[in-house]
Amino acid sequence: MFEGFRGHTIRLGKGIEIHARVGGSGPPVLLLHGYPQTHVCWHKVAPALASRFTVVATDLRGYGDSSKPDDGENHVNYSKRAMALDQLEVMREMGFDRFRVVGHDRGGRVAHRLALDHPSAVERLAVLDIAPTVTMYANTSRAFAEAYYHWFFLIQPFDLPERLIGADPEYFLRWTFAAWSKVEGAIEEKAFAAYLKAFEGREAIHAACEDYRAAATIDLDHDAADERVGRLLAMPLLALWGARGTVGQHFDVLGTWREKSASQVAGNALDCGHFLPEEVPSDTLSELLRFL
Repeated sequence: MFEGFRGHTIRLGKGIEIHARVGGSGPPVLLLHGYPQTHVCWHKVAPALASRFTVVATDLRGYGDSSKPDDGENHVNYSKRAMALDQLEVMREMGFDRFRVVGHDRGGRVAHRLALDHPSAVERLAVLDIAPTVTMYANTSRAFAEAYYHWFFLIQPFDLPERLIGADPEYFLRWTFAAWSKVEGAIEEKAFAAYLKAFEGREAIHAACEDYRAAATIDLDHDAADERVGRLLAMPLLALWGARGTVGQHFDVLGTWREKSASQVAGNALDCGHFLPEEVPSDTLSELLRFL
């Protein structure tokens, strides 16, 4: 996977290291993965993107080979603000002050915060299979809670979810991929092996829980502060989602993003579940190339 890409470890302040794979040439594009994955989720689309762009695919703070710091007060070290700043600093270290961002799942939430906090750095923003966090929590129904049970399981106090997942992380991971993917065989064994290796350690399981705990606490505080001052996204936004997944079935995806944007918003559903870059890589790539 990622033939022709180079591995990098970018050392930031406060002891944080972010792992990245970089390939291609041209305008810079930052790819951010979701849960329970790593940068490997882009392995089917990144090489083709690299034919036209400089592609930077990172492991988010708390995931993969990136640092897993302590929680901090009110989960601050796993706030999307802290995770977004990591990514901004990574791109600046590589010499990119302005770039495009594509984020799937948790990576989409980091990308959203990055675009809000640092609008001059983000030229274009693409989010895959998410609606805004505050919108999803505020409009939670029984059906959504059943489908997205992990939102409410992973935020339980330490160390309940950590212990339960840690008892059999491979089973949890296989169950999750099977439940959220609607295209059989989309998660290849070589990719799954990479995800499992990155996921099964105690620190990694805890860090992922902290990501979700932050989303239900400090991230909502940051979102509320944005709403009070009317802060909106300033750059063009593309929203893609799985037609057979949960988000599009429970939310007006384009409508929710238009409420958060002062610029143009476009997008559509693709014939898949949650893992767009692996379930329908050709369609995902086509949409991204047109937008980027």
